[in-house]
Amino acid sequence: MNYPTNLQYSKSHEWVMMDGDVAVVGISDFAQDALGDVVFINLPEVGDDTTAGEPFGDVESVKAVSDLISPLSGTVREINEELLDTPELLNSNPYGAWIIKIENISDSEEMLSASDYEAFCQSEEA
Repeated sequence: MNYPTNLQYSKSHEWVMMDGDVAVVGISDFAQDALGDVVFINLPEVGDDTTAGEPFGDVESVKAVSDLISPLSGTVREINEELLDTPELLNSNPYGAWIIKIENISDSEEMLSASDYEAFCQSEEA
């Protein structure tokens, strides 16, 4: 598994990279591996509000449908429209295929460092 150290992670397996006051959000390598082959993604609309700890969309894989949980409260600034046509990018490049960008951030879930997230993932596998 890959755990880039420049990112923060939520316990629901989303990653966050801050770009100024905008948060870029995606799913981790651990999450895409657990999901299996992603075949569809349901994204919010630009301008929608997100709430930390609440779903903002979902991904459908060959195994199941799973909610995408927002690690932050704020407003959707941008969605990765490329994923609508090629959702499998979440499998092939989980840290390059961001899902949404959030601005006007007002709250956050507890975020983990790469090393803490790696330990958390190992405890989930045990």
